[in-house]
Amino acid sequence: MMIIFFSIMFFCGIWVFSSNRKHLLITLLSLEFIVLVLFLMLYIYLNGFNYELFFSMVFLTFSVCEGALGLSILVSMIRSYGNDYFQSYVMLQC
Repeated sequence: MMIIFFSIMFFCGIWVFSSNRKHLLITLLSLEFIVLVLFLMLYIYLNGFNYELFFSMVFLTFSVCEGALGLSILVSMIRSYGNDYFQSYVMLQC
């Protein structure tokens, strides 16, 4: 039952990530949602088999680093261009 719930949440996060590409902030929030769903799935899986939860802490550390990197890219883009629209600036500029 929980697997179905988590898989629905995971695919909802992937759907938001792939369908809404106007703002960088929405894209980053959907990525964080996917990471949190994966963390919950990993935690329940490891807790069910009575494994050590050290790997979940390593996963959580990498997800925090990913979030901090995404926020720093968002802040630098907002400072450079004034907004977080993908249409307002060219990403592949030479």
